[in-house]
Amino acid sequence: MTVRAAATLSSLAAALLLGACASSLEIPLETPIQPKLDTTPFQRVLVVGFVAGGSEEVDANQETVRLLRSQLRTKASMKVIEADVVPLADVAAEQARAAGGGAEAAGAAGQEFPKEIKDERDLEAYNSLFARTEYWKKIGEEFEGPLIVTGTVLFTPTAQSGFVQRERETIDEFGRRTVSPVRTYMERKGYILRPKFIFIDGRTGTTLYSESFREEI
Repeated sequence: MTVRAAATLSSLAAALLLGACASSLEIPLETPIQPKLDTTPFQRVLVVGFVAGGSEEVDANQETVRLLRSQLRTKASMKVIEADVVPLADVAAEQARAAGGGAEAAGAAGQEFPKEIKDERDLEAYNSLFARTEYWKKIGEEFEGPLIVTGTVLFTPTAQSGFVQRERETIDEFGRRTVSPVRTYMERKGYILRPKFIFIDGRTGTTLYSESFREEI
């Protein structure tokens, strides 16, 4: 979101000849990083909502919107718009019904909306929603043409089993403590977060940029 950023390149030695003696001098340089998205035309940003799924343990739509708004308040120069979080999966289904397709209507790509979003394949049915410029332009007009942030989020649990190395502590008869590594077979539970952020121009409804991420813990 930052329009201009700089990264310091340290420990760059430049050889300078001074008379008959040669010496080295560290010169820190700053080089601009090319921004992925130019936000200068916008004074306001609206994190509208996400098509979310993967787990019922967390409302990934609400939590992602809450987190992004909190981060943007402290790190972005644009004003963060406070508005109700939009359940985009329901919006897509309602638009399909309005087009005469019914609750399980086929989208513009010819795919039905799944009852539950479990993986990235289920999210493909919603791609047409982000391409509907009139819908996003209408939202933009309501909030004075902001930069709109939306997309998809999958938050899924995962389970892995295997050997892990742990430390075992033992104390001998003289009270001396020793620690030794041991390999133990364990069941391990984790989570995978896969967000895709889509940036839309609220003035025109067109997509400016999108990028996907993946994190596992």
